[in-house]
Amino acid sequence: MAITNPFQFLQQVRAEVSKVVWPTRREVLLTTVMVFAMATLTAIFFFSVDLLIRTGLQVLLGMFG
Repeated sequence: MAITNPFQFLQQVRAEVSKVVWPTRREVLLTTVMVFAMATLTAIFFFSVDLLIRTGLQVLLGMFG
């Protein structure tokens, strides 16, 4: 493994960071909104499934209880 001095390391870091394609403000906003929308839809889905299972179990246990 080659040992580089701190100056060379910082040069390499700057070179790599300059290759990064940073997202635009619009892209960040759009993906943030999509994440919140998907999280909300997932929460609604699991709430509905939980409610359905709970209601079904209450009916089933009420018939035999």
